[in-house]
Amino acid sequence: MRKTNLNFYPVILAGGRGTRFWPMSRKRRAKQLLALDGRETMIQQTIRRLLPLAPASRCWIISNHDLRAELTRQLPRLGRRQILAEPVGRNTAPAIGLAAFLLLRTDPAAILGLFPSDHVIEQESQYRERLRGGIEIARSGENIVVLGVRPTRAETGYGYIEVGAAMSPGVLRVRRFTEKPDSARARSFLEAGNYYWNSGMFLWSARTLVSALREHLPNTAAILEQIAAAYGTARFVRVFARLYPQCENISIDYAVLEPRSAKGEQASGIFCLPAEFGWNDLGSWTALHEHHVAKRQPKDGNLISAAGIFALDAQDNYIHAPGKFVAAVGVSNLVVVETADALLLTTRAQAQDVGKVVQYLDEKKLHKLV
Repeated sequence: MRKTNLNFYPVILAGGRGTRFWPMSRKRRAKQLLALDGRETMIQQTIRRLLPLAPASRCWIISNHDLRAELTRQLPRLGRRQILAEPVGRNTAPAIGLAAFLLLRTDPAAILGLFPSDHVIEQESQYRERLRGGIEIARSGENIVVLGVRPTRAETGYGYIEVGAAMSPGVLRVRRFTEKPDSARARSFLEAGNYYWNSGMFLWSARTLVSALREHLPNTAAILEQIAAAYGTARFVRVFARLYPQCENISIDYAVLEPRSAKGEQASGIFCLPAEFGWNDLGSWTALHEHHVAKRQPKDGNLISAAGIFALDAQDNYIHAPGKFVAAVGVSNLVVVETADALLLTTRAQAQDVGKVVQYLDEKKLHKLV
């Protein structure tokens, strides 16, 4: 096994609620804390596959107060001080920016990797090889590296990366970023052939990111620097709670990547590494069903978790009812998910709308169900 990279620090974003996975995903047990693809939870998988690149002592988690206790329980190898709970959500730019300011104070050569906490990676050794190459690019100058996924459909739920010339084999210069296009634009991107989905995985030096934030978000950068200066002192929690809500609520894509890419592909220093290692973000019950069908290839397309099963003329259903006997007769393309206090019934085609259930429960103040 290769030695870990001494200056590489994974920063994992683990906030949010994962509302499209209700009723299993809840306010204090969000999607990344669920075991959706094996025995490990999504956050545990994320950390494990990064450990050959950086020890647990250099992994950081940015989350919220609702999830912090469970994250600490699930990740005993991480120190409590490595799991930062945002006082309020302020999107990805302040979150990763805070990590950059913190790490720059202790390691001026720090290379940050920004990672979502809920992705599936099929070929982990290829994944790490891509990251090793990206770390070297990030280290070699004021460069930003993004991992891009070759699109397979005209998806409107992802951001897109337009790429230009190759700097070297497997390393493409980035022309521009486009956030979540409408269906017509998404189809044109798919047909063009030089667009990738934005995976949300980035590599850059702490110095590069801090410099970019000072240029493009000067007010927020000044606030983050004050918070970082208090880290490790008795007043950190108080300073964090008071100042962080004053940060702009903006994604790193809008804050840094789009204005920097506007300089042109030769000048921006942004590079895309194609993610050729089997990627899936499992964005809904439908996506989870498709992922498991592809792995297990059941003849009837049914994925049923239950104590006992009877299926007759039933196809392409996702049913989660642990401890129950399930009889599926003459039904197709359903999603059925049972928990102790709730039951979800929908179709695979409408599973993207499950988040609206959580909106309703919030409006009705049915807090026990969220």
